[in-house]
Amino acid sequence: MIGVTKLLCGTVTPGDPLRYGRDSGKMPANLLQFSRDKRPVVVWNVTRRCNLACVHCYSDSANVTYAGELDSDQARIFIHDLADFKVPVLLFSGGEPLIRKDVFELATLAASSGMRPVLSTNGTLITSKMAQQIKESGFAYAGVSLDGIGENNDRFRGKEGAFDAALTGIRRLVNVGQRVGLRFTITRGNAADVPAIFDLVEKENIDRVCFYHLVYTGRGKAMHKDDLSHQQTRELVDYIMERTLDWHNRGLNKDVLTVDNHADGVYLYLRLKKENPKRAEEVLQLLRFNGGNSSGVGIACVDNLGEVHADQFWSHHAFGNVRTRKFDSIWTDTSDPLMAGLKNRRGLLKGRCGLCQYLELCGGNFRVRAEAVSGDIWAPDPACYLTDEEIGIISG
Repeated sequence: MIGVTKLLCGTVTPGDPLRYGRDSGKMPANLLQFSRDKRPVVVWNVTRRCNLACVHCYSDSANVTYAGELDSDQARIFIHDLADFKVPVLLFSGGEPLIRKDVFELATLAASSGMRPVLSTNGTLITSKMAQQIKESGFAYAGVSLDGIGENNDRFRGKEGAFDAALTGIRRLVNVGQRVGLRFTITRGNAADVPAIFDLVEKENIDRVCFYHLVYTGRGKAMHKDDLSHQQTRELVDYIMERTLDWHNRGLNKDVLTVDNHADGVYLYLRLKKENPKRAEEVLQLLRFNGGNSSGVGIACVDNLGEVHADQFWSHHAFGNVRTRKFDSIWTDTSDPLMAGLKNRRGLLKGRCGLCQYLELCGGNFRVRAEAVSGDIWAPDPACYLTDEEIGIISG
């Protein structure tokens, strides 16, 4: 996760994380990406069931009942275990988490146990009453997924009227004072909608927008060829930075992030080296604090059945189940070669990733994306759009 607003506009400086000792248990949510102890943010797929059929869904969800999902009692034990391990954030995801009947009770439990519950939803089921329940149950933030404007979103989401329903849900959240953001996964089919997404965020008084780079897993695996070219990605990241600066210069308090491609952080740093060298040095320190891709370290996923994964895109590789072992026991066990490798990957990365001078900033980017294209977990991430010259493999 790259905090474009934080890095580009100087709304966070290296001194801000240091003020808290970089302990995730003491840091505010906006600084967690710079914590030193890297207690994982846990994405919990509370159900696999979903009322939509998104073409890039990493969990390959459908509107059917999935047997064997954690029941309420098992979920409560799991939440208590996470709290004991001092997990800072529990992200309720799916499927569509609002389908789960006890979701508000479980969110309240997470909040009262010292965690920050966060909601990831498609927004289409949010009634006025439900918006109030989301607010009152303690969700610190609600992220609503939109993957285009109007019919383009509906095509991605597999349901006519999904855009209008989601926008209505967003307005209901804003009306009750719930902190809310948009989540937008970038592909060739919707990149042209990014300007309109910025306009929508401003018009609808939305707090945050996250632009996700495509990860080739689940139904998204078939969309590899729908990813942007490297040049298109550079141009889009440039545009995102320009719009972020415009908001900042106009005094609009909006948070812009890009997700799932840590080349963005290096690209932003290289731009600042030319335009604002003093800020570039501060950004370099913040990116070192961040450490790049955090799969298996600072991000975890527990699926609807209780299986623990390195992140939400590693559903094909599980390390254990929270029904039979506590989460912390599974997470700290490095007997599995993948878990051991993700926690100490420097000597395993191959090709451009292994040679990159910015490895400490990027962390080797997305290993699951490398695996999807090459079959090799430690091969270079094909979505890295930085040139060999930029990453120091060849001289200029």
